[in-house]
Amino acid sequence: MLPGFDGLEVCRRLRAAPGYVPILMLTARSTELDRVVGLEIGADDYLTKPFSIPELLARIKALFRRAESLGRTALAEPDRATLARGELRIDADLRQVCIGGRQVSLTAKEFDLLWHFAGHPGRVYTRLQLLDQVWRYNHDGYEHTVNSHINRLRAKIEDDPSNPRYILTVWGVGYKFVDDG
Repeated sequence: MLPGFDGLEVCRRLRAAPGYVPILMLTARSTELDRVVGLEIGADDYLTKPFSIPELLARIKALFRRAESLGRTALAEPDRATLARGELRIDADLRQVCIGGRQVSLTAKEFDLLWHFAGHPGRVYTRLQLLDQVWRYNHDGYEHTVNSHINRLRAKIEDDPSNPRYILTVWGVGYKFVDDG
């Protein structure tokens, strides 16, 4: 409810930009749908009014801890600005994805999810692990967020989303990216 454009648009623009910026949505919109939309668009946390100052400060500190941890992880990982898996090419610096030379348009969170999967081929992730590692929050009840993003991502990168070759379902556990080896 900001003048000009709303907080969701601010969040979209921040997530589309390169680099990571912690985002805490502070809003009067308190329905479950509002919270889910805010988190799916890319917010790291969502706090509704009224709120207490100690809770706000605790959430801000948690965001900074996650951002600091992200920075350490990025420094510890080898410089891999581009990943290639079959016909799939992922450029982290440009945040671009190409399949067979065709550029694919992804949302910021879809890109982050694909980059995470492609960087760890063969590793199986539960929905809660993906919420924690890609979305940077871990709340029971939001697993459908992961399912929705994976379905949309498959629709964009798979020739046949019902028979995927990149992001595979491990029934009863979660998902994994195909292991080339």
